[in-house]
Amino acid sequence: MAQNFHSNSQLPLDISSAISRTAKPSSEFYSLFSEEEVLGIIHALEVRREIPLKYSYKGRGAKIWNDFYLKYVIPRWYGRANVEIDLLKDNFNYLNDNIKSGQRVNIIDVGAGNSYPVKNFIRRLNKLGKVNKYIALDISEELLHVSKANFKKWFPLVEFTSSTIDIESSCVPKILFQNQASLEIDDSAKIFLHLGVTIGNHQNRDEVLKNFRDSMGKNDLLVFTNETGSNSTWDGIVRGGCKYHVEEVYGWVKKKIGIKSEDCELVRKYDLKTDSIVANLKLRHDYTINFSRMGIDKNLEISKGEEITIWRHHKYELPKLLQEIERSGLELIHYTTNKYKSHIMVICKIASN
Repeated sequence: MAQNFHSNSQLPLDISSAISRTAKPSSEFYSLFSEEEVLGIIHALEVRREIPLKYSYKGRGAKIWNDFYLKYVIPRWYGRANVEIDLLKDNFNYLNDNIKSGQRVNIIDVGAGNSYPVKNFIRRLNKLGKVNKYIALDISEELLHVSKANFKKWFPLVEFTSSTIDIESSCVPKILFQNQASLEIDDSAKIFLHLGVTIGNHQNRDEVLKNFRDSMGKNDLLVFTNETGSNSTWDGIVRGGCKYHVEEVYGWVKKKIGIKSEDCELVRKYDLKTDSIVANLKLRHDYTINFSRMGIDKNLEISKGEEITIWRHHKYELPKLLQEIERSGLELIHYTTNKYKSHIMVICKIASN
């Protein structure tokens, strides 16, 4: 029997908003990531509502990053500076003086990207005959192809090695330091580089620093860069990576995960819990994300109004930076800032105690 509704019955204003949408990651999503990585993404979504930024450098994400870098980051004749290149230039003498006379070093570039930041630094070291080989490491195989093409064009006579690695979950494999001829481990001193203010993008900075420490020998140095200052004083103005890179990552995530543009919005804000500036994908409807390949069968329910972090960046105040370095078993031996004191280059070694 049909049911009659009175005129004062309570009906939802937007019936469609009560219907849960379903997102199914694209076939390209599954082709980009291993089963372990897919499970890592599921875990990050389930536990902390995040798709770690590191995964966005895979596939077409590599081109997105390279295009962003070439357009907005590399120096131009009309005056645009590059903080990384300038800080490496400022610290060249210090790093060079730490290389013993007559010795050569291996340069291990973790998060190498397109290798542009190290170009001038390696050119100067190479002119002094101090570069043994350059090892490019990145989570993205596609970016390593870009790195190799660039590096072999700039330095055709310098040995180039590359490998995929997630420094957040593993150390640098010692086999990468093996001499090709003798198959023995090369005990040359190493300079580990982690540039591009990448340390501030990691979800677990402590783990990253510990993995660097466990990859290093007593004569090795770790050099990394980051922004300085208080995250909580962010003025809300989006610029640089928080604007241009984030917009591309937002489009990348929607397409790969299968969330419709009209069902979400991009929100940038200061996040007190992580003391970071974040960019989040905020859902306008209830969503079910269905992972159903590689033997994985998992549905994630995410409610209307919830946010998924797709980009993060943490600035350092020096006392907190020192704490993180010391917790990891490293020791700060030198640092410099740029002229605006907005960026810092840090040089560490294994702690003597």
